[in-house]
Amino acid sequence: MVAFIEHYSPIIQALLGTLFTWGLTALGSGLVFLTKDVSRKLLNGLLGFASGVMIAASYWSLLAPAIELSQDLSVPSWLPAVVGFLLGGAFLFAVDKLLPHMHMSQETPEGVKSSWQRSVLLITAITLHNIPEGLAVGVAFGAAASGLPGADVGSAVALAIGIGIQNFPEGLAVSAPLRREGWKAKKAFVYGQFSGMVEPVAGLLGAAATLLIRPILPYALAFAAGAMIYVVAEELIPESKCEGHSDVPTIGVMLGFAVMMLLDVALG
Repeated sequence: MVAFIEHYSPIIQALLGTLFTWGLTALGSGLVFLTKDVSRKLLNGLLGFASGVMIAASYWSLLAPAIELSQDLSVPSWLPAVVGFLLGGAFLFAVDKLLPHMHMSQETPEGVKSSWQRSVLLITAITLHNIPEGLAVGVAFGAAASGLPGADVGSAVALAIGIGIQNFPEGLAVSAPLRREGWKAKKAFVYGQFSGMVEPVAGLLGAAATLLIRPILPYALAFAAGAMIYVVAEELIPESKCEGHSDVPTIGVMLGFAVMMLLDVALG
């Protein structure tokens, strides 16, 4: 797969990578055609798995390369990683406070007051949190094209595969509640996969930005990492634990981290 994608420009690489992640979102959403309800324990385990993948990806595919790329800059090597990481979290925090949305385990919407229906607020929450995932893939491919040590196509491909894998339960996490609320399977699927459509857009923007402004590369990588960790801490782990203490999400986190670490080390 790495050899195949290396023949394309970084923009096309980012597009292919994020189309793959979107495709797995749609695949997860498509499970509503097979069942009207999903075991909450299974969903919690999958959300935990997604958390582990994103935590590992944030370090192995984003922060570590950001630190290595900073060695050639005229600032301390830790500065871009720290600044970018905090800015990524701050950006998601600000959007969380402004954009109307609702988490699956909540009854009260967050963000500014809105007359939007609960289903729309649920979709908005997942769509919002897919933005940093697409951005991360795009920035990774843009960084690989820089020719600098610490960033390569293999790591970018590993990141796309890892995020795609964890998008599978996210697609299901959108469609399943809509199906339970009485939506027809086709409509629940369409809206569920729609949450992943922002990833190709964010991916193209991330790749283009890093190609045009090379000095921001370390900051952009760390920004994507900070945004992803914010999603994990704000949404995925609390959601997986909403029914009280359980070992299932914790096991999922460990397995997800191990899978992403394996992908990055094997392909990077």
